[in-house]
Amino acid sequence: MDDYLREVTGKSANDPCKDTDLGSLKWVPGPVIVGAGPSGLAAAACLKEKGVPSLVLERSNCIASLWQLKTYDRLKLHLPKQFCELPLMNFPEDYPTYPTKQQFIQYLESYAKRFEIWPVFNQKVVSAEFDQILGFWRVKTASEGAGVESEYLCQWLIVATGENAEAVVPQIEGAAEFRGDVVHTSGYKNGGVYRGKKVLVVGCGNSGMEVCLDLCNHGASPSFVVRDKVHILPQEMLGTSTFGLSMWLLKWFPLHLVDWFLLVVSWLLLGDTSQFGLDRPRLGPLELKNLSGKTPVLDVGTLDKIKSGDIKVCPGVRRLGDKSVEFVDGRIENFDAIILATGYKSNVPFWLKESEMFSNKDGLPRRSFPNGWKGKSGLYSVGFTKRGLLGASMDAKNIANDIEKCWRECEKNRSPVSWPHS
Repeated sequence: MDDYLREVTGKSANDPCKDTDLGSLKWVPGPVIVGAGPSGLAAAACLKEKGVPSLVLERSNCIASLWQLKTYDRLKLHLPKQFCELPLMNFPEDYPTYPTKQQFIQYLESYAKRFEIWPVFNQKVVSAEFDQILGFWRVKTASEGAGVESEYLCQWLIVATGENAEAVVPQIEGAAEFRGDVVHTSGYKNGGVYRGKKVLVVGCGNSGMEVCLDLCNHGASPSFVVRDKVHILPQEMLGTSTFGLSMWLLKWFPLHLVDWFLLVVSWLLLGDTSQFGLDRPRLGPLELKNLSGKTPVLDVGTLDKIKSGDIKVCPGVRRLGDKSVEFVDGRIENFDAIILATGYKSNVPFWLKESEMFSNKDGLPRRSFPNGWKGKSGLYSVGFTKRGLLGASMDAKNIANDIEKCWRECEKNRSPVSWPHS
């Protein structure tokens, strides 16, 4: 294999451990990490701590591009900071319990600087495929806007593009007829531009509920669409975070009892949400999260606005008109703008030429948490756990430990890993 690699690249796998530029072809001795979000940074830092170099490729012009470019201004971490720290570095002590968007970005920038993670920006991965003959991953990129293509060869490929790579924009009948503004939450910053306007928010997850609150605080008249049943929990209960309390209770009690406890306390603190059009699912919040990945909504003040009538709850949308929205119950109402809080999806199937580890349907690992981080032939995933930054950190540690073993063996033998092809 080494002779073939030298023939193709002019580079031996036994050469010193540094990236070698061979025109458009680059040999990377360590892992290639696709994505410079929190997951990719965590993986790179854990590898660095093990003495394993890596190359991070990022399609945007900055780290954590989702956080920096596609989130609204008032966003804060929905969970306490101790559950959102990346491996090997705590948040600053003076940060609040729920850091702001800007504080979290500053934390990530400090994290990258501390571990000397310097991603190659504006590199969109267009394909990644394991070369069965060569025994390496071939990762092809295109520079955004410049049209310059490159190809990287590596023994390990870490997919860190995450569950939120592309905005989900639903097809709504009559959308072409609607003359108001239609924007996904990835393009929403604050409600200032909607002051005095009627706005329909499609989606009732954490983002949809918080955008409604933001619109209300900026003098807009928001309504939001609820198509499915939803669990709404207080962000804090009994003087501590609901998430932290849940994690502590699960150490001592079975899941169904913890779910029962959460629902009882939520009813005492929030009341019966069904009277406002917010029916709860049959399964408890934690059981539903485990089975479907659907996260309960942590209320940050939106429910009070719903109770006061400042925010209206609407059923599903049937079709759009010129300035109107027809709902599934036959009611028609005029709106000035529509905001799609319809979430994101993985883009892995569009560029990764592999279908054993990742599903082509949803772009997520086929194996469920906590076993979805490792595939075959040096393929790994980080940040696809549906368990936020805590799950991504667990993946990053597992990946670094696993690759370190192979890396030490490579250093010892001065030869590349020979991956089994079956």
